[in-house]
Amino acid sequence: MSGKITSATRIMGIDPGTAAVGFGVVDKLDGDSFRYVNSGIIQTPKHLDAPKRLAMIRQDMNVLLEDFKPDTVAVEAIFFFKNAKTLVQVAQARGVILEVCAASGYATAEYTPMQVKMCLTGFGRAEKSFVQNTVAALLNLNQIIKPDDASDALAIAVCHARMSVTALASKGC
Repeated sequence: MSGKITSATRIMGIDPGTAAVGFGVVDKLDGDSFRYVNSGIIQTPKHLDAPKRLAMIRQDMNVLLEDFKPDTVAVEAIFFFKNAKTLVQVAQARGVILEVCAASGYATAEYTPMQVKMCLTGFGRAEKSFVQNTVAALLNLNQIIKPDDASDALAIAVCHARMSVTALASKGC
């Protein structure tokens, strides 16, 4: 985890994948308040081979970093996968994402899905819908963000903001 989060800190959350990479950008304001900035997905066509899909992810990540200029990037860590093929593909996408961030000079943090759920809801095995509703409430949104990959990325960004030194002292998160 990188240092203390200060007011008006911009955080980009990333939910890695090969077919779709979710991104979410929030501004961390004073206290436990946030401002939604943007979210969406990097989608790669299924007909492309893995190297071309990874190149697309690299190119689009560079654009996102340039457009939003986050102070830090939080990426979902690989925790557990049932399917080895999916694990390899997600690991490759994560590697590209982490390399792009490092090459561009961005600090990164990594959180498992269980850590994100625990930090946002107080329960590490919370249902996706509960996490999505919590994110929408924290960001003062009228509805949950779709697609799920974008909502997951916002959850990762909010988790990182809450995992700051100040939040740890006051929230126990």
